[in-house]
Amino acid sequence: MDSVISSSTSTKSLDRLDWHILLVPSMTPLWLVALVTLLLLGYSGTAFPVTLIVNGRPFVHYTHQTNVRDLLREAGIALQPRDEVIPPLDTPLRGSETVRVVLARPVTIEVDGRTIQTFTHQRRVDRILAEAGVQRRSQDFVQVDRRLRAMSEEVVEGTRPIVSKTDVMLSHAVTTRPPPVHIIVRRAMPITVHDHGTAVTLYTVHSRVGAALHAGGVVLQSGDHVVPALDAPVSCGLHVFIRRALSVTIGVDGHWLPVYTHSRSVGELLAEQGVALMGDDYTIPPLDTPLRSGITVQVVRREEHLRFEQEIIPYETEWKADPEMLLDTQRVIQPGTEGMTVRRYRTVYENGVAVSEALEREWVASVPATRIIAYGTRILVQQISTPDGPIEYWRRIRVLATSYNPASSGKSKDHPHYGITRTGLKAGFGVIAVDPKVIPLGSHVYIPGYGKAVAGDTGASILGRHIDLGYDDDMPLPHWYRWVDIYLLTPVPPRSSIRYVLPSWPQER
Repeated sequence: MDSVISSSTSTKSLDRLDWHILLVPSMTPLWLVALVTLLLLGYSGTAFPVTLIVNGRPFVHYTHQTNVRDLLREAGIALQPRDEVIPPLDTPLRGSETVRVVLARPVTIEVDGRTIQTFTHQRRVDRILAEAGVQRRSQDFVQVDRRLRAMSEEVVEGTRPIVSKTDVMLSHAVTTRPPPVHIIVRRAMPITVHDHGTAVTLYTVHSRVGAALHAGGVVLQSGDHVVPALDAPVSCGLHVFIRRALSVTIGVDGHWLPVYTHSRSVGELLAEQGVALMGDDYTIPPLDTPLRSGITVQVVRREEHLRFEQEIIPYETEWKADPEMLLDTQRVIQPGTEGMTVRRYRTVYENGVAVSEALEREWVASVPATRIIAYGTRILVQQISTPDGPIEYWRRIRVLATSYNPASSGKSKDHPHYGITRTGLKAGFGVIAVDPKVIPLGSHVYIPGYGKAVAGDTGASILGRHIDLGYDDDMPLPHWYRWVDIYLLTPVPPRSSIRYVLPSWPQER
């Protein structure tokens, strides 16, 4: 059988020799195999160490080579013209030396339709291009490995070198040159931008007008017109015309909208924006006002509404005397009906806010009907039984009775009118205060629970069907506050002094 014999690796690392695969017959004597092995071990033991520092990465290499060139060839390091080696390639090796190798970076440059392949130690874009003989302009754009960079920017700063696979014979990682760099130089083309009467020259590498304007710092607003169009291709010496839209603000239907427009007047602006005026709507400023940048246009929605207001017309009451009816009786001959007055107002609203209102018309929608009430004037003299015997009366009135004495009248005892009534009588028991419109002063009356009295006084709070019963100061003052019947005693007074229709207040609950 044939077997493969490879060189073994010492702890110091073997030299890189071009060993071949030996085919040994299966019956080769053992002493021959041992001899070959001893020869190999002896040869490797005579190698001396050299420190290789490749792009800053050191490792120790054992070799039998006599100069730097053969050492690097043995280590598998292929040199290019711009690579740096210290000491020089022809320097003899005596052992324990240090060899420094700085491998140049491969560079591919695409410029002006050609491709340049080179190697460099430069790190800045401008220096790499200058070294390759490429003339540069400040407006040109440079793309390094698909990224745009400035001319003075360093390329791939901090990128670590590529490490090759482990060498089988040397048992260490061989460092190769830095990764390649691909540089594309895009020449800038001049274009002239005419912006609102001002001409500016821009240099651009972009292929479309819109991208060229954006890169050149030209800010476009909605509504600006650009000729040629933004998606048009860029060519050297191209002229681009920008017609700026006016920046205006429209206030309509509760909203304020910023708008960019080429309209020349307020009316054209509204037509352009699809804002319609209806009825009495108007604008501030008027429709024929020329537009200028920064102007504010407000649409005023004007509406008119009619408002109706109703007012009740109270009916009047007419009283008719009826001699056939008894005194203090009444009968409705004709019920009253309220009327109605209507007023029409016209209100003007602007943008939902009332700005004016005027009475447009007023009329009586319905006329009130007079209420007619018949009242009795026939007087009937009757009798009432009292503890003192029967007495005659000609009228009975339901009243609210209260009580008072001179001390409660509000005057001090040293007042000259203390205890003097309205009629000049001395205030006290038997004298009552009345409303003369209901009970004439001087009338003689009878009050159940009080007795006979004369209507001789009045009071500020004694109004209508209200009487105040008098008591002496030296008498206990009972607290009257109740409804009673008061009887007006005969003789009957003259008809001209009688009030046939009495007030209905206060009313008994």
